[in-house]
Amino acid sequence: MRLIVDPLCGEVDLTASAKELADLADTVAEGGGYVGSTAGPGSDTLAGIEVGNASGAGVRLELDASRRVLLINGDSGARAVLAANLRDMATAEDGGHLHIDYFPEHPYLVEGSLPIVVNSPRGGMPTP
Repeated sequence: MRLIVDPLCGEVDLTASAKELADLADTVAEGGGYVGSTAGPGSDTLAGIEVGNASGAGVRLELDASRRVLLINGDSGARAVLAANLRDMATAEDGGHLHIDYFPEHPYLVEGSLPIVVNSPRGGMPTP
């Protein structure tokens, strides 16, 4: 898995194999754990993703800049929706990417969450 954060807008770009995305989805659904990345050189790469359980409604995506880790914290229902989205991207046959961005009345993200882009393991744009 590769995680790169855009230094200007803070968006995180996640690229992973189908198995890595499925494993991340399991960790998100379970509500606890750490998934490491293959951090390359450079200040824009992240070391991994830490998932935690939190009270209150929704999921918060935030950056722990000191550890270079993406934090995913939230209640079980909201994490289940995020995990399902990750699984869908892992199994999508047609490629593409998924934007996960907060907007008012978002079904599971809370205000202040970092935007992320999850790239399909099959790359490219979806085919008709």
